[in-house]
Amino acid sequence: MKLYNRKINDPAPLGQADPYVIKASDGRYYMYATGGQVYSSDELLNGWKYEGVHLDMPGQKVCWAPSVIEIDGKYYMYYSSIDEDCDDEHGHTMRVAVSDTPAGVFKYEKTLLPPFSIDAHVVETPSGLYLFYCNNDYEAERAGTYILCDRMESPLVVEGKPIPVVCPTIDEEIYMKDRFKVGQHWHTIEGAFYFYHDGIHFLMYSGACYQNPTYFIGYCIAHGPENADLRELEWKKYPDNHTYAPLLRKNEFIEGMGHNSVIFDNEKCYIIYHGRDNGDIALKEDARSARIDEMFIDREKLFVNVTR
Repeated sequence: MKLYNRKINDPAPLGQADPYVIKASDGRYYMYATGGQVYSSDELLNGWKYEGVHLDMPGQKVCWAPSVIEIDGKYYMYYSSIDEDCDDEHGHTMRVAVSDTPAGVFKYEKTLLPPFSIDAHVVETPSGLYLFYCNNDYEAERAGTYILCDRMESPLVVEGKPIPVVCPTIDEEIYMKDRFKVGQHWHTIEGAFYFYHDGIHFLMYSGACYQNPTYFIGYCIAHGPENADLRELEWKKYPDNHTYAPLLRKNEFIEGMGHNSVIFDNEKCYIIYHGRDNGDIALKEDARSARIDEMFIDREKLFVNVTR
């Protein structure tokens, strides 16, 4: 089902790119989206309310892909933004903002990483706190954006020993041909989301550009105990590193499907992602809206029956 679209979300801004959903300790659901938008609901599948832009980021602009985790009664929002005097999107820098409530306002606390760093996903496991995020590699055989994992010493301190975990391996992950120099095609792997289920570690990601027909959600798997160091796992794309087998991609109704989060609720698993109605790519505005579908897990295999 579609959570929002441009016809029913007034007075919210158009679209909810990069939706990230949590169930907070107050029992309510909260969704965060690019731009610092916050939404809330008493139910996961119905009743979502636009709360506003509740991120205070002085001296910054252009908030991308906020994600939130609750730790010891505080809510930490990880996001990337550009300094006010910067006009280069590759100036995006990873930051953290903190709030006493899941609705915010989230107050900027600290810059965590230098540019380029985007698409944070912080997870707490039995072995500690980990940060997944994206960086650029201009010299790789398949140059582009890829996903790293680092351990965190606290919600505000990154250890500084990142390990690449998902890198481009196929042509369908090309963001743009000849993007920075002729003959070098730029690939993109971004939007990491990690979860553990029944003995298997899953790491979801998006590939290519949301305006491209091959744009998709894929995932990696790794085997190991729940308390494993996530940087030491042997991550493998499903079904392998060289097969284009998207979990979600353009269908007859929806295009631009990507950048997801996952939530387990009432013994079911749901995937929340952005997409737009076919044909909306021509709009000047960003028409991506948050959508939710049930996701099924069969050992190593994930599958989703997309509803319109």
